[in-house]
Amino acid sequence: MPIHSPEEVEFLRILRTNPCITTILDRAPQLGLPEWYLTAGAVFQTVWNHIDGRDPQSGINDYDLFYFDDYDLSYDAEDDVIQRAGALFDDLEVCVEVRNEARVHLWYEDHFGVPSTPFTDCKDAIDHFASTTCCYGIRRNTTGDDEIYAPHGFADLFAMILRPNPVLAPREVYESKAARWQKEWPGLTVVPWPD
Repeated sequence: MPIHSPEEVEFLRILRTNPCITTILDRAPQLGLPEWYLTAGAVFQTVWNHIDGRDPQSGINDYDLFYFDDYDLSYDAEDDVIQRAGALFDDLEVCVEVRNEARVHLWYEDHFGVPSTPFTDCKDAIDHFASTTCCYGIRRNTTGDDEIYAPHGFADLFAMILRPNPVLAPREVYESKAARWQKEWPGLTVVPWPD
């Protein structure tokens, strides 16, 4: 059983208030993926909702389930996982967006205008989010314990500070997301993109 810091304990407590997160964590191991994390908006935005006293699911567009499988980089292999996940989470009435992070470099430049080198695993993919405040992942391990990936800690998250992470995503991606999120969570402090 992992030993969690006080910040991790609070983080887990807050995430468990979102029934969709709990259900996804409970069911995701059934997909038999080699490596996976529930990550991105659904995770950090559940915390922001808690801080703002809102419903845990308010303003969350989707639930990103990353996995990493570099054995078969075809779209068909990824689509097979997407279809199986769609059936597994069909009753949740939320969008669970499943993506193989081993494939991101194949489409990233067409979508965002800058090239991406291949990621090495899910943690590497999470490290490349447009904001350090987005860099969280959680998964349920084979013993049923929750594992957390939080490379930048929890201070900015709990203080509702959005900080840029200029390692891959272009400035306009960060600024577009920041503008949308600040409308949804007005208490959010947005740190400007560095010049």
